[in-house]
Amino acid sequence: MPEKLKSGRAERIIAKALEFGASLAGIADVREIKKSPSYMVYEHMEIGGKKTGIPKEISWPENARSAVIIAVEHPEQKPEWDWWRDGCAGGTEGNRILISVIDKLIVWLREEKGIEASDVPYYIEQGGIFLKDAAVMAGLGCVGRNNLLVTEERGPRVRLRAMFINESLPGTDPVDFDPCQDCGMPCREACPRKSFAKRIYSEAKTGLEKLPGRTGHYSRSLCNIQMRLDVDNHDILRVPGLDKPGKLVRYCRICELACPVGES
Repeated sequence: MPEKLKSGRAERIIAKALEFGASLAGIADVREIKKSPSYMVYEHMEIGGKKTGIPKEISWPENARSAVIIAVEHPEQKPEWDWWRDGCAGGTEGNRILISVIDKLIVWLREEKGIEASDVPYYIEQGGIFLKDAAVMAGLGCVGRNNLLVTEERGPRVRLRAMFINESLPGTDPVDFDPCQDCGMPCREACPRKSFAKRIYSEAKTGLEKLPGRTGHYSRSLCNIQMRLDVDNHDILRVPGLDKPGKLVRYCRICELACPVGES
């Protein structure tokens, strides 16, 4: 297919994703995603003092050529979109919205364009991708010193999901955007677990220039302690169809909400 036609098709896919409810959308090459920084640093990450190791095999569909990455804005005024509810489709309201956009896009691609596509699972171990890296490659923003994707329009207050398509399309180029350069880093100061206080990763240790939290100052273990506390402090939720009460978990967003980028 001529490059001009491919480019036009890519633009229509992005436009359709926005029409279906995405706040931002972009396209990245699957081959490039496999070489993204998070895959390279994954073997050096530790949880509870133990290295996570690299997934033995990236289990993606064999015919996956491009990935469409979408972001949906998660306003501070809608905290319930991020609350985990047992029995809720997708776990959270925000993820349900993301899944709905992807599902509509898959149907549209198949029925209107004859393109096969598939949803990407959220978890790496289940065939997912590192969404922040993919979003950067697709031009949605940059990874900030809070170790989150930071978008120009909405800061880090977005949620991400992706889909694979079986056609090679021109990617949306990464953006020249760096709001962290002269920032006082209120995100790091706000963290209740001091997850950014110590430099855990270095170029010498990992062999990489692009490090978690930009400077290597990020402890996944400490961040996970807060997540476990959030789970332990859950509320009881009555779930239709379940014999036992479910959980309502309010996960921490403090570093995310402390970021001044994209505030209205």
